[in-house]
Parts: sequence; structure tokens; C-alpha cells
Amino acid sequence: MADLTARLGKIVLKNPVMTASGTFGYGREYHRLFDITRLGAVVVKGIRMTPSHGNPTPRVCEVTGGMLNAIGLQGPGVEKFLHGNDYMPFLRSIGATVIVNIWGTSIAEYGEVAARLDAEPEGISALEINISCPNVKAGGAAFGTDLKLAAEVVRTVRARTKLPLITKLSPNVTHIADFARAAEAEGSDAVSLINTLGAMVIDIEKRRPVLANRCGGLSGPAVKPVAVKMVYETSKAVKIPVIGMGGISCGADAVEFLLAGAKAIAVGTANFVEPAVSLEIIDFINDYMDRHGFKSIEELSGALES
Repeated sequence: MADLTARLGKIVLKNPVMTASGTFGYGREYHRLFDITRLGAVVVKGIRMTPSHGNPTPRVCEVTGGMLNAIGLQGPGVEKFLHGNDYMPFLRSIGATVIVNIWGTSIAEYGEVAARLDAEPEGISALEINISCPNVKAGGAAFGTDLKLAAEVVRTVRARTKLPLITKLSPNVTHIADFARAAEAEGSDAVSLINTLGAMVIDIEKRRPVLANRCGGLSGPAVKPVAVKMVYETSKAVKIPVIGMGGISCGADAVEFLLAGAKAIAVGTANFVEPAVSLEIIDFINDYMDRHGFKSIEELSGALES
């Protein structure tokens, strides 16, 4: 068997298959179906300082090749996450590898969440900074689409925690590699990409948007070629590890991202179709590496022939 260990700077995972934040809840529901400790990491749904109820419904709809969502980052808040039985205590009790996705509506809140988690880090392997959130002090523009603001968020979080940091990048920019370089310069240990693409669906009979929020984020197989290109470009632009995601629904998809330069991958929308798909992907990667003579994930990553 090949060595499936994924090394993301200070973060070491038993295999390169993670779950994408927002598609796996906090793990408990999926653990009823399979042993989630077999995953490289469980990336939990986004956490901010206070509870968030999210957007009004309808907030999800299917489209050709994927889905749109405008959940609005519903979550329990950092205190309930740290101490509620369905959240971090449960994940800690089963020995899952946990990465906590964090967000805020201001730069200060990002720092506050990071500091609070840093104060009780047991069982937390890393923080993933979601910079695709709206900056309420700047008219709702996303932090992740403004280079200066993105850098400031990473810099602020870096100053408030010793935990390894992953910055999750928005694809809704002209040059995503610029944002990866900015995150690297401000102390991010890795970057993950892509988050969802901005999108909209209209009900032509009602002449109204399908989602109550009007617009949402597109995910699923339709975004995969875009994501592979962005991962490839980003892996050439930075020295820190890249985690690839966006439309991965089978093992072959995952290998594409690894060949493009990713050191690990995350499965998102496919979890809703087949809850245990990540285990199938782990097995496929292992078989692929054996068939092609790759001895480690490090060897496979970026092994794209020109």
C-alpha cells in the first residue's frame, strides 16, 4: 500500500481526503452511517462568535451539474460549539481529526473567534478562515474579493492564535493566485480552494428568484474544471500547501486535483448524494497510486506531465 499521509505544513493527516465546510455539519449525523475518524479531517460548518440563524428559506436548489445554496452560515456560535454535546466534545470523544472553519462580519470578529478557539485547542488540528463572508462595515462586500481586506483578516487571525491556519479562497476574483500569495505573506500555513461561485436561478413562471436570498453559491460537478484550473495556478504561485475542492464526486476527480498540485482535497456537495463517498475516494487514491507506482501523496501531488 502507498503512504497516504498528507502533510500540510504543520498539519499531518492520515490521508488527503477531507470534508468541505458546510457540507458535513459537525460530523455526528454522518458518524451514524460510517466511522468518520477514517477521514483525513472533518472540516466543520462555519463558527463565529455568536449563534447565526442563516438566511430565510428557500435557500437551496438543484441545478444542472450541481446546486445553489444561500444558507447564510447558520451555526451555534463558538461557546456552544466548544461545549455543546453535539459539537466539539463529541468530535473529541471519538478521536476525529478536526479543522474548524471560522468567519465573522468584521475583521475584529475573526480575531475574537480565533483567540477563543486558541484558548481551548484540544482536539483542534487547524483553523480554516472563510474569507468569502460579507463585510457588514463595507456595504456587504466579501472580504475574499478585496486583496487588502483578505490580507488584513489573515494577519489579524495569525496574531490571535498559535493553531495552524488554512485560508479558504473565493473564486469570484480575477486572479486567485494573488489572494493566495497575500495569505501566504500574512502567515497562513495553507490555502484551500475553491469556495462556491456566485450564481442565480430564476423561476420563469413566477418571474422571481428561486432562492429567498436572490443569489447563492454554485457547487457540484459543474464547477470542477474551474476549480482544477485555479488549484493548478495557485500551486505554482505559492510555496505553502494547497487543498483542492470544488465538484469532487469520485476518486478520479480527487486524483485530478492532486495531479494539479493539491496536497489534499475536500469533498463537498457529493456528501449529500452519497454520504460515504469520501471512503470510496480514499480507496480509489490508494489503488491509483499502487497502479501507477506512486509511493506517497507528496510524490503524486503536482505529477502532471506536460
